[in-house]
Amino acid sequence: MAKEEKKAPKLRFNGYTNDWERKKLGDVAEKVIQKNNNNAFKNVLTNSAEYGIISQRDFFERNIANKNNISTYYIVQNDDFVYNPRISNLAPYGPINRNKTGYTGIIYPLYYVFRVLNINTAFIEWYFKTTCWHKFMYQHGDSGARSDRFSIKDNELKKLPIKLPADDMEQEKIAKTLTSLDNTLQLHEDHLQFLHSFKSFLLQKMFFDNDIPPLLRFNKFTEKWNQCKLNDHTIVTMGQSPNSKNYTNNQTGKILVQGNADLYKNKILKRVFTTEVTKTAVKNDILISVRAPVGDIARNQYESVVIGRGIASIKGNDFLYYQLEKMKNNGFWNKYIAGSTFESITGKDLKNTKIYTTNSDEERKIGNIFSSLTKIIQLQEHKIDSLKKLKQFLLQNMFI
Repeated sequence: MAKEEKKAPKLRFNGYTNDWERKKLGDVAEKVIQKNNNNAFKNVLTNSAEYGIISQRDFFERNIANKNNISTYYIVQNDDFVYNPRISNLAPYGPINRNKTGYTGIIYPLYYVFRVLNINTAFIEWYFKTTCWHKFMYQHGDSGARSDRFSIKDNELKKLPIKLPADDMEQEKIAKTLTSLDNTLQLHEDHLQFLHSFKSFLLQKMFFDNDIPPLLRFNKFTEKWNQCKLNDHTIVTMGQSPNSKNYTNNQTGKILVQGNADLYKNKILKRVFTTEVTKTAVKNDILISVRAPVGDIARNQYESVVIGRGIASIKGNDFLYYQLEKMKNNGFWNKYIAGSTFESITGKDLKNTKIYTTNSDEERKIGNIFSSLTKIIQLQEHKIDSLKKLKQFLLQNMFI
């Protein structure tokens, strides 16, 4: 028995109850076939699954197209749509994006260019950000000989079904809601980028930088900072891997931290467990990766974990933690791994690493600044994750 086709989405605005219409792409859009005769336009566009339609020069940092061979390229006006058959994890059937650059450009004739008619342009743009059209593509095209390209004939593409509300106002409300959410998400992502940049700035200015004393200090702290070896200042424990036969997925075993893959955003990821205890780290120890890539750090949030040979544990306060983060950001460890076939540092190199210390009050104040800033960044990341989940929920439930 054939499955009954949905006639309306799960989530709708109040007052809208009519069934949605089913149309074909060819009913609501026309293919653009205007060629760039006489090379009238020079700005070559590309259609990226991640960034949308942008200038080829911006995407590749140079022009890929031969300027003497662009007369066959299609002209793409502002608000035209482009289908790129190149597939990726982000676009398993190729991306369909709208030209929002604000200018007319040209694009390689392999792409399918179309212009929507008598329909809300933003609604159609959001429709192509859903997966509603993927089933049709799967049924009517194929990847062909090239695994990175999806093949579908123009005549088939024109038959691509599009379900939409007959009421223009409902189309507009859906588009405005998602566009507003997307703008909010972008503002939060911009703010997150600012927070990361601000943190990087403070790390550069509040710690020693290539033997240059910190340029920013709290009032009343004027004494000279001291330099010492890491091992002379605190306890450093190099990890030792258990026998692989003792690895387990049973969470009654000890958490095993093997390398940087187990360190994520200042915390430990629970991935692998072990019944054999070799070297351990206790709660609040600093864990640092000593194998590729060297220098990634995290705090141990668990009572006790086993550390493998790709990890070392360090006893230390927040001042030391963020000093190590700053060293990683500055490429400090590169001098130890240069020329090696497998990036790693020895226990001797780590223990002899020069660090700086100051009096406990100044260390506490500096550590508190970065600890607070890190928490603000984590909260901002959580907001962004929540907004992304909301966006995905709306895309799944406001269309059919």
